[in-house]
Amino acid sequence: MILKGSQRGNAAKLARHLMNERDNEHAELHELRGFVSDVQLLDALLEAQAVAKGTRCQQHLFSLSLNPPEDERVDVEHFETAIEMVEQQLGLDGHPRAIVFHEKEGRRHAHAVWSRIDSETMTAKNLPFFKRRLMEVSKELYFQHGWDMPKGIVDQALRNPLNFSRAEWQQAKRAMADPQLVKAMFKQAWQSSDNADTLKAALEDKGFFLARGDRRGVVALDYQGEVYALARWSGVKAKDVKDRLPGVDKLPSVQERREEIAKRMSAQLQKYALEINKAYHRKHPSIEFKRTQIVERHRDERKALDEVQRARWEQETAARAARLPKGMGGLWSRITGKYSRIRTQNELDAWQCYCRDQAERDGLVSRQLDERQQLQRAVKQMRDQRSKDIADLHLELSAYLSMQRGHTTTAKVKADIARQPETPKKDRSRGQDRSRGSGPDFNL
Repeated sequence: MILKGSQRGNAAKLARHLMNERDNEHAELHELRGFVSDVQLLDALLEAQAVAKGTRCQQHLFSLSLNPPEDERVDVEHFETAIEMVEQQLGLDGHPRAIVFHEKEGRRHAHAVWSRIDSETMTAKNLPFFKRRLMEVSKELYFQHGWDMPKGIVDQALRNPLNFSRAEWQQAKRAMADPQLVKAMFKQAWQSSDNADTLKAALEDKGFFLARGDRRGVVALDYQGEVYALARWSGVKAKDVKDRLPGVDKLPSVQERREEIAKRMSAQLQKYALEINKAYHRKHPSIEFKRTQIVERHRDERKALDEVQRARWEQETAARAARLPKGMGGLWSRITGKYSRIRTQNELDAWQCYCRDQAERDGLVSRQLDERQQLQRAVKQMRDQRSKDIADLHLELSAYLSMQRGHTTTAKVKADIARQPETPKKDRSRGQDRSRGSGPDFNL
């Protein structure tokens, strides 16, 4: 089921579009949930728009269209299940919702509209990466119902890794781990080709390369050297493969194909390593600029605080000095002990002022350290990520070199083994003390 979503405003225009019977043979309002207006779609969406005016959100609605495969008959229950899956995935559960069904040219599809505004907090629900999440729900629906996956979804998940950027390379490694996607790709490549050349081109476009199997059958190898039986993964008979690929003997062997893949992938991984270093060096000047700016601002803040405290200390010192009696009154106060009491109070006040100023300085330094440590965590995270990415690429490069030399069957096996934690050596002493003694003690 193809899912397309968008954030939008203009409730009246959307309501007119959804209930338009001029372009649709049938337009049925199926559900209004969470609205005061529970009869007309226009009134319900205008109500959501009125609530949104209490916020700054301009695109207060999330509109979703659900289109099943052209030849499939999908009932209302399955549409509702799909809408619930999307709602849970996007975190829109509990938000006001409307569902509309359209029928046109013998096909039925659905539309769902949510208000993004939470009426209790008067905030809009943030929907990050909603297109990616809709794609995941769409794939899950195709797998659940056993429908043939559209070419667009397969093409997005599986392409030739030799043409990838580093981000696409990471995505490809995750996609190759999904056997359902791989099988869908093989079926699509087989159905879209009618001879050996077109089949070979279709598979290589997805990163799979044909080779001669050990039993004179035809297999395909992925970018890690893993072997896939072409007939089984394409869902056809071995005779069909033989008819479409008559020149099996002309294909390279599995080992020859692995060596070729390893050579090409080694060069590609080295490009990824250069890309990682370039990305790091591009980010480093901006981080250094932020660090310099923070240091200068912190120095200015400390200097300003010192000046304020110094001026205040001078004023408070003068005020304390003014309390002390002078002249004959001062002499008399010394005799009566009043001078001593005032001086003691001044010393206590001075100590309290000192502690206050120190607390202010400590508070400023603490806040500045928190800010600086936050930047340092970002720096450390960037350095650690760069080190990890480089280490992973070196590990994969080593695996491909081993595969190229024939030491391992696939690059994947070598990489997985290298990632396993080192097994501690077994203690064979069985609790016995096998240390050599110093001999008998003759000093009796």
